[in-house]
Amino acid sequence: MNKLSWYRVALVFCASILPSPAWAQTRPAALQADVDLPFHFIAYGDTRFTNPSDTKASNPEIRRLLVDAIAETNPAFISIGGDISYNGYDASDWQTWDKETAAWRQQKIPIYPALGNHDLHGDSNIALANYFQRFPALDRSRYYSVRAANLEMLVLDSSLDETSGSQGEWLNAELDHLAPEVSFVVIVLHHPPYTSSSDKEKYGGGHSARKPEQLLAAELEERQKHTRARFVVIAGHVHNYERHEHGGITYFVTGGGGAHAYPIERSPNDPFPDTRINYHYINVDVDSKAMKFTMNRVEIKDGRAIWTQPDSAVVAASAPVSMKAASK
Repeated sequence: MNKLSWYRVALVFCASILPSPAWAQTRPAALQADVDLPFHFIAYGDTRFTNPSDTKASNPEIRRLLVDAIAETNPAFISIGGDISYNGYDASDWQTWDKETAAWRQQKIPIYPALGNHDLHGDSNIALANYFQRFPALDRSRYYSVRAANLEMLVLDSSLDETSGSQGEWLNAELDHLAPEVSFVVIVLHHPPYTSSSDKEKYGGGHSARKPEQLLAAELEERQKHTRARFVVIAGHVHNYERHEHGGITYFVTGGGGAHAYPIERSPNDPFPDTRINYHYINVDVDSKAMKFTMNRVEIKDGRAIWTQPDSAVVAASAPVSMKAASK
């Protein structure tokens, strides 16, 4: 066994005999993004930062292209929908994150992540310690809120049930008490409520929608009938791009951040009937009247990065809010 392996064994052993930290927070962070209308942010996920020599778990060239392109857009903030690291317990994976995303920190771009299943790989205490070390503003919150002008972003931990327990109670309270200036509610989580993917995907990958997220979608769609603010859900887990419309809510899957991508079999009525691999990020433009989502796709041809924008969608505000009021 090499020194690194011994070090990992020692970390796991120490975590097993030391008291567990209070990762289950009782007061989720309520963050405030320093933005004025209009602004834009980036949403993407499933980056799987890991040793660049590991080209099976993640595509390091694509991963770096996406990071650099996002930095060039100079967004108000970046939302990452989970699976940031390949193995959450592995300090070296997070060191790759540190190195490859240095430009974001140099530009002081806030990052608002959601936990994915890979971020929790291994001993959860070690994995969460690695995670929260990179995101101290979260104050060890596994789920939390971010207010950005007329947008309220609710970031969930889909390793916990979203509609019951402390997280469910918090989510219901947040949705029951939305500020009147909020025109849009963006819910970010790792596992998607809707997907054209399947656990039985013939291409050798894929994930079906799980019951907890299906229940979450049903509750959100019932709420949307009686809520002025427009709901949008952004998830990952499936290593591709998807857009779905159900019950007045737009659902995005943005899992093309670098993790080994795969095509998915889409239904004939899929709003984005693309059978290709889609490495990408979503640029989200926000103003007082609407949110515009633009998928930015990258592929490498003959050694060159080719960028396209094969899909976009607009979610209009139910009742426009003045820029002055929304910016307070």
